[in-house]
Parts: sequence; C-alpha cells; structure tokens
Amino acid sequence: MGQRNERSLRRKLGLGGVLGLATVGLAACDVEPPAAASNFLHMGWPEGVTPEANSMFNFWIWIWVLAWFIGITMWALFLTAIFRWSAKRAKKKGRGEFPRQLQYNVPVELVLTIIPVIIVMALFFFTVQVQQKVVANDKEPEVAVDVTAFQWNWKFGYAEVGGNFTPNGQDYDGEDEERTAIAEKSQHDPEDMKNANPVHGRSSGDNSYLNYNEIETLGTTDEIPVLVLPTNTAIEFRLASGDVSHSFWVPEFLFKRDVYSHPENNQQERAFQIEEIQEEGAFVGRCAEMCGTYHAMMNFEIRAVSPEKFADYMEFRLANPDAPNSEALASIGEAPYATSTKPFNSARETADGDNAADPNTAL
Repeated sequence: MGQRNERSLRRKLGLGGVLGLATVGLAACDVEPPAAASNFLHMGWPEGVTPEANSMFNFWIWIWVLAWFIGITMWALFLTAIFRWSAKRAKKKGRGEFPRQLQYNVPVELVLTIIPVIIVMALFFFTVQVQQKVVANDKEPEVAVDVTAFQWNWKFGYAEVGGNFTPNGQDYDGEDEERTAIAEKSQHDPEDMKNANPVHGRSSGDNSYLNYNEIETLGTTDEIPVLVLPTNTAIEFRLASGDVSHSFWVPEFLFKRDVYSHPENNQQERAFQIEEIQEEGAFVGRCAEMCGTYHAMMNFEIRAVSPEKFADYMEFRLANPDAPNSEALASIGEAPYATSTKPFNSARETADGDNAADPNTAL
C-alpha cells in the first residue's frame, strides 16, 4: 500500500512538472513577464527602447524563469533523495541500506528523457522566433541610415528619408553621386601599376562598397557624432567598415551588429531594421569589437526626437548643407553635442603626444 502511494505521488509530481514546463513553454516570448520577476532577473540588462529589444528582454526573463523552475525542481529531488532515503533513516525503519532501485524502470526513464527533449525544443523554438523578429528586414523603413565605422570613429549619412520628413513632401534620396562615382573608380588599379589589383582582381584600396551621402555627420577626435532619428518610425541601418572589423552597439537596442569591410564579400547582410524607437532621449552607442588603440573612445550617440522635430531637423540640414550637426540640433531645441557618453569620451591624449585619428579615413 505504501509503495502504491509513493508511485501515485511520483506520478502527480511528474505530471505537475510537465504541466509547469508546458505553461512556461506556451507563454509567447512577447508576453511581458511579471514585474517582480523582471526586476529580479534582468541581471543588469538596460530597459529596451525598441519592440525588438522588448522581445529579447522578455525572452531573457522567461529563460531565467524556466532555469529557476528546473533548478528548484532538481534541488528538491536531490534533497528528497538525501534526507528521505538516507541509510540512517532506512535503518530506523528496519529497511536495507539502499532504497529501491529504479534504473530499469522504463516509465521513469522515458519521462526523464522526454522532459529534457521538450525543454530543448521549446528553447530552440522561441530562440528562433525572437531571432527572426530581430533580424527581419520587412519593416518598411521610412528612414535609412548609412553607418560607416573607421578607426576610430563613425560617419552617419541619411540615405533615404520618407516624404513625411521633407519640406516638399517627397521621398529624399541622399546619395552623393559625385563621391560615389569616385569610389567606383577605386575598384581597379591601373594595369601598369606594380602588383595591380591583388585582391581577387580588385584594388586593395577599393572603396566602392562604401556609401556616401549629401547629408552626413562625421565624428572627429574633438566631437562625438550624434545620429538624430525620429521616434515611432521604422528605421534601417546599413553598415560598413572603412578598415578593420568594428561593431555597432546601442545598449538600449539589446543588440549589436558586426561591421565589416566589403560586407557582401564577407557573406554579411549589412542592413538591419528596427520597427521604431519608442522613447525620446539620448542613447549612447559604442564599438563592441576590439579594433585597435582607441577602441574604447569610439563612441557615438543616438538622439531620438519626435517626428515633428526630425522633420524640422531635416529641413535645416537640407537648407544649410555646410552647417555642422551641432547647429542643426540647436535649431530644434536639442543639446548640440553628445550628452550620454560620459564618462567615456573621445579624448585621446597620451604622454606620447598627438595621437588623433584622421577623420577623413572613411572618405
């Protein structure tokens, strides 16, 4: 009778465990976790400001919830085995030293095999689900930005801007055709040049893969570049490096993307999109790939403003192509320089003297 009750209890515990796992597994990753769990388990993650970041954040919390559920369940089983089936307790009850052995119990072994498989399948499914949302390029962006990384700074150019943000109401194509043509000519060295076109028939100085725009913000040693973007608007970032590998990282996006030279030749999709930036404000950006001496100073800022302010910003920059970005920011009532990068800044002073990077590297 006692053994039957024990088996019944084990069945109930097993069923409860499966139901608990199913409950967690069936919870879509976009479902916001309980606030208490979120505050306890976010483990230093910043609050996301895009729908993609929110999906990743929720996925992160639910993974921790599942991990704690599994951990608590396993520790409960360990402690039960240690104290309930100890040799000392068995001796008091007049039983043998070893508890009943279950290594050939087919139902138990099946349960202990199926449950981990279900856990792994659920993790895989929701990982792919979130990944597909984050990397999907189907968000119909109204603003496309060309991002060029170089040692050790950034250049941002407005490649495409929707008519909602332009004075004439027409879509804006920001390509600088003159510089693009110059870059196209850099593909091939003259044939009479020594060691001409050494890289698969192309020049080692080929810059044709870089994008050049009429409205650009160029970071320098003295000024951290500020990329102005509208909130509540789908945005596309097109990444390329002018030299070594870098990485485009905004902590509030909860997502970083490597930046390569010749991205297509390196089998990289250079573009990624976000559905929207949900909050106005200044968000620090960094290079997250060790890229040389001044990697730690390679910062930028994303300044998210209202769509109305962004339209005013674009109007100013179109009407004043030679004005610096700081004046354009001041014209819409924004701080003219980066406010989010302190205590990390662009200062590159060393005891050895002037080590400033050449701001024309990517040009």
